[in-house]
Amino acid sequence: MLKKYMAAGVVAAALVGAAGTAHAGKDLDTVKARGNLICGVSTGVAGFAAADSQGKWSGIDVDVCRAVSAAIFGDADKVKFVPTTAQQRFTALQSGEVDLLVRTTTWTLTRDTALGFDFTGVNYYDGQGFMVNKKLGVKSAKELNGATVCVQPGTTTELNLADYFRANKMTFKPVVIEKVEEVRAAFFAGRCDVFTTDASGLYATRAANAPNPDDYIILPEIISKEPLGPVVRHGDNQFADIVRWTLFAQIEAEEYGITSKNVDEMLKSDNPTIKRILGVTPGMGKALGVDEKWVYNIIKQVGNYGEMFERNVGMGSPLKIARGQNALWTQGGLQYAPPIR
Repeated sequence: MLKKYMAAGVVAAALVGAAGTAHAGKDLDTVKARGNLICGVSTGVAGFAAADSQGKWSGIDVDVCRAVSAAIFGDADKVKFVPTTAQQRFTALQSGEVDLLVRTTTWTLTRDTALGFDFTGVNYYDGQGFMVNKKLGVKSAKELNGATVCVQPGTTTELNLADYFRANKMTFKPVVIEKVEEVRAAFFAGRCDVFTTDASGLYATRAANAPNPDDYIILPEIISKEPLGPVVRHGDNQFADIVRWTLFAQIEAEEYGITSKNVDEMLKSDNPTIKRILGVTPGMGKALGVDEKWVYNIIKQVGNYGEMFERNVGMGSPLKIARGQNALWTQGGLQYAPPIR
């Protein structure tokens, strides 16, 4: 019996050894051969993905793309950003126009299966809300019976809106416009009573686009779950793993107090977990098929999850959104990463 268990142990060890190095797939090979990552983002949502007058992109979605680039190339700037509308985004990913989609996209069953995609994590936990002009005198979404509502087509927002009004036995008149900038313009011009999208998008719109932000309120109701995250095509497990573990690495780094400011000092840490994360103890990079300094490069060039959140959408940004559900699990939030080991 002992010999049997010993034999099983040898087989298990051999399997671990065989799986010790990741094997590149076609999408990752294409990215490496091209020398940059092509990332699909939104056409402009403050805090998530927006280009300035010089064409420089910033936002929490943009930073996820930059972090993946740092993991693959050791350089966060080897990214080309392709703006996509809500309706175009999935075709862009399916056709190979973009390698990775990080565009305030909600993880749902049908998107994860029927469209041929893999969601690799959640970089922002959100929920759908409603914004109205204060002069409407509305304090609750339950008071919106008969309202005209501006909404984008091809979104979970459009479906949730219909479900919510039906469930509450209310009627509404949709004003459906594809481009987000045109939806905002229609709402602020008074073409509709209500603008509905993810709550983060409402805060971004009010802060960055409202003629007078104080004239608008975001109603208290959150009517849906909107876990937003990076998306890749089915078929290249290693590329999906790199995207997945890039986000996990940023969360793990925050949990262990590793920041862009102290990461060089942290290389000297005696903590075995920190040594593994930063590649001082080798093995994790080899398993993923990237450089052992992959996490160091991500944190040094982009930052941990908390840094990424704070500067783009948190208290260090014009949006000033509280961490809430996006706090670490140790702080009462939902951000929780499997261990890097």
